[in-house]
Amino acid sequence: MAIRTFNLPDPGEGLVEAEIVEWKVSPGDTVKVNDMVLEIETAKSLVELPIPWAGTVKELLVEVGQTIDVGTPIISIDDGKGGDEAPAAPAGQASAAGEKPAPAEAASEAILVGYGAKAGATARRARKGMPGGAAAPSAQAAAPVASAPTETEQVAAAAPVAEPATPAPRAESPAPPVAGPAGPAGGRPRAKPPVRKLAKDLGIDLAAVAPTGPDGIITRDDVTNHSTGAAANGLAAQATSAPQAAVAAGVPFGSGEREERIPIKGVRKMTAQAMVGSAFTAPHVTEWITVDVTKTMELVDRLKGSREFKDVKVTPLLVLARALVLAVKRNPGMNATWDEAAQEIVQKNYVNLGIAAATPRGLIVPNIKDAHALSMLELAQAIGQLTATAREGRTQPAEMSGGTMTITNVGVFGVDSGTPIINPGESAIVCFGAIRKQPWVVSGADGTDEIAIRHVTQLAVSFDHRLIDGELGSRFLSELAAILEDPAQALVWG
Repeated sequence: MAIRTFNLPDPGEGLVEAEIVEWKVSPGDTVKVNDMVLEIETAKSLVELPIPWAGTVKELLVEVGQTIDVGTPIISIDDGKGGDEAPAAPAGQASAAGEKPAPAEAASEAILVGYGAKAGATARRARKGMPGGAAAPSAQAAAPVASAPTETEQVAAAAPVAEPATPAPRAESPAPPVAGPAGPAGGRPRAKPPVRKLAKDLGIDLAAVAPTGPDGIITRDDVTNHSTGAAANGLAAQATSAPQAAVAAGVPFGSGEREERIPIKGVRKMTAQAMVGSAFTAPHVTEWITVDVTKTMELVDRLKGSREFKDVKVTPLLVLARALVLAVKRNPGMNATWDEAAQEIVQKNYVNLGIAAATPRGLIVPNIKDAHALSMLELAQAIGQLTATAREGRTQPAEMSGGTMTITNVGVFGVDSGTPIINPGESAIVCFGAIRKQPWVVSGADGTDEIAIRHVTQLAVSFDHRLIDGELGSRFLSELAAILEDPAQALVWG
């Protein structure tokens, strides 16, 4: 038989690591070419990985919850062809490590883009804590890199050197091979990947769970019973961590440890770095305006009842998105970036409209490409698709790059307004506040004023004061408000 080892591919967008979220296969499963075998989380999105070969899953080399570098072996496949065949490796890895190029036969088979075969040993690596000298991933493959090497160094060091091991029979077990501290034999607690993910979501250390499954396997019932028992008995004093952090980790507030440390990774890590870079690079200026949007609300009601919009969700955000595109056309200087290296202002004659979306993984900003070219109906469909994809955690990195201006809708949380930070690579961001019924002074046709109940909201815009001066920023915000106050104005300016 030929054992092929599949390495973590490069997800693109300059990302060099990913977290293992869920295995969709187990040892012994049969897979076909391009079957989805694994879900990973990068700093920008959740991604499902297909397998480039058909065969039988031999071994899962990494665990759920583990963060690994690009090029790390993640799964081995028995393709059933026999003979000594080389494991796959990311393109360029063989040359970076000074190894011979792949044989022509392996290169002709169905493989993932960016992958090729690489000459190397197929011997198993020793697995800790397992009888009979069975093999497991080496520490070099499993442990994240402590420092932040360059991308070239990451690729060169991605594939660990295989350690020879004496083949020996091992006990049959439904659980994937694991290695690490704790456990009945000094190894890591034994559990299937879905059970590990459940424990992670509930904030439970598997080392504290008593196994009841065969051969010391921790089952799903073991984890849920442990969670229920811990909450019922009040094993710890009231927690001092923030309610949001407790909810995100699946731990009821007031139970568990008094303090909890949550690793900064994935989307939250990328967001933090981007916001710090933006806040301390671009001089922010924020302006506000209060708007009577009663006519916008009337338009929304009419669109909801129209035949063309019956299959899409119509909200005031749709009207704001359309108004923003029109205001940008009249004020193109708002849709630009600052090129420090070239000492130039890059004005963009297109609008890739970002919509900030709160997800369980953190705040992400996917954007609608060429929003300026879309009709009102097409824009509504694009916003609906963008929102649904973000909620499912399936937004791809390409959908979050290339934005030119962003809307953040804090009104859905009942917040009136805020001072948003500009999305990196852009020069302005619009904040949309809650729409409330308030008393408002309305001028009649005869010039008299009266108090009426109107729908009122606040808009705010933050802009980069290096390239957008107060006049341009103020005019843009004023015209944006004018369209929301009277959507008919769009017919004149559109």
